[in-house]
Amino acid sequence: MTFFSKKAPCAVGAGPAAAVASAGAAPCHHRSMLRTLKDLFDNLLPPAPGADPQAADHALQLATAVMLVEVMRADVTIHAEERAAVLAALREGFALSEDEAERLSEMAEVAAREATDLFTFTTRINERFDMAQKVRMVEHMWRVAYADGALSAHERHVLWRVADLLHVSQGAYVNARMRAEQAAGIEPGAA
Repeated sequence: MTFFSKKAPCAVGAGPAAAVASAGAAPCHHRSMLRTLKDLFDNLLPPAPGADPQAADHALQLATAVMLVEVMRADVTIHAEERAAVLAALREGFALSEDEAERLSEMAEVAAREATDLFTFTTRINERFDMAQKVRMVEHMWRVAYADGALSAHERHVLWRVADLLHVSQGAYVNARMRAEQAAGIEPGAA
């Protein structure tokens, strides 16, 4: 079962090979890079009223990925286990292939580095997710935080701030943390 009750269509397409095939040209790294940057900027802008529903789904997927990446980036060093937890959450949450999840994660890292705040992303999530979906997302954020076996004060702060922006109650926030601790094999409250 996915942590989002609605399965959104794939946000990231078939990757650079599809861009090349559709262009009818030999493989070109620059063309695929430009496509990735265009996708990123298109997803940072709010969908226009009456826009393609798929565009709104893509924006939602990017917003969700940015929240997961923000927890990963909260550590001084990004660990392979944290990156794997982000990819696992994206694959599970949006039924993405490994390549699609990696591309979405890369786009989210760029968006997170360029963002001045999280409000744009949390607004999209608040508009489209019900409370159960938001709580499940917070649980996956905790899983990213615990993936390296250590919880930093900055990770804890990012999680609290995002949960607050998503209007997740304190009780739901704590329960999401406890489920993530259990999944990570950490004794509740030990971290």
